[in-house]
Amino acid sequence: MAAKTKISFIFDGNPLLAEAGASLLQAWIAAGLPLTENVGCMGQGVCGACRVLVRRQGERLAGTALACETEVEEGMQVSFVDHFPARRPHAYDLHALTDSWTALDQIDAVFPEAKNCRHCSGCDRACPKGIEVQRMVNLSAAGEAFTAAALFDQCVMCNLCVAACPENIDPAHLGQFVRRMNASLTLRPADLIGRLREIEQGRQPIDPDAPGANPPVQP
Repeated sequence: MAAKTKISFIFDGNPLLAEAGASLLQAWIAAGLPLTENVGCMGQGVCGACRVLVRRQGERLAGTALACETEVEEGMQVSFVDHFPARRPHAYDLHALTDSWTALDQIDAVFPEAKNCRHCSGCDRACPKGIEVQRMVNLSAAGEAFTAAALFDQCVMCNLCVAACPENIDPAHLGQFVRRMNASLTLRPADLIGRLREIEQGRQPIDPDAPGANPPVQP
């Protein structure tokens, strides 16, 4: 049998060899390197934790990606990106989101900075999922919460748009807010209901004791 093609690349300063077709995350694990805490697709934590910067061979600038869905390429240079938390807490009561007539007032109260978008498109360029983040921000600022929520349906809360925004709008958290507002005012999403049933039937087990599920609390 022909030998499988090996891809040579650099990941967080480590020269790695991986089989063609492997994802960056698979290559990292196969090399025996430690995972970042709370990588959601590994059984704990949240999706979006495997955010990376990637510079492909022949390219001058690096772009953002998710290590779980990006295949290795010859000569790639890859680096994990630390988590970027929101600049401030955004306090709101989901039980109070009961009237769509007040959607604009609710968004203004919780995210007043959304009106300050300077249309730089930095959030769009930072998003590894190709979401129209800037459009979502602008629609939210105009009170069009339902349309904005639909745009953010594929968000995995990697928070790279949070790092990219010069106006400190925290777009990922604004997107999460309008999605929650939408859910509180409509029927529950079918995919959510299906996922909850899978958990109840044991087809989506949650292991609270999985490695990395309980990182030490920082003093």
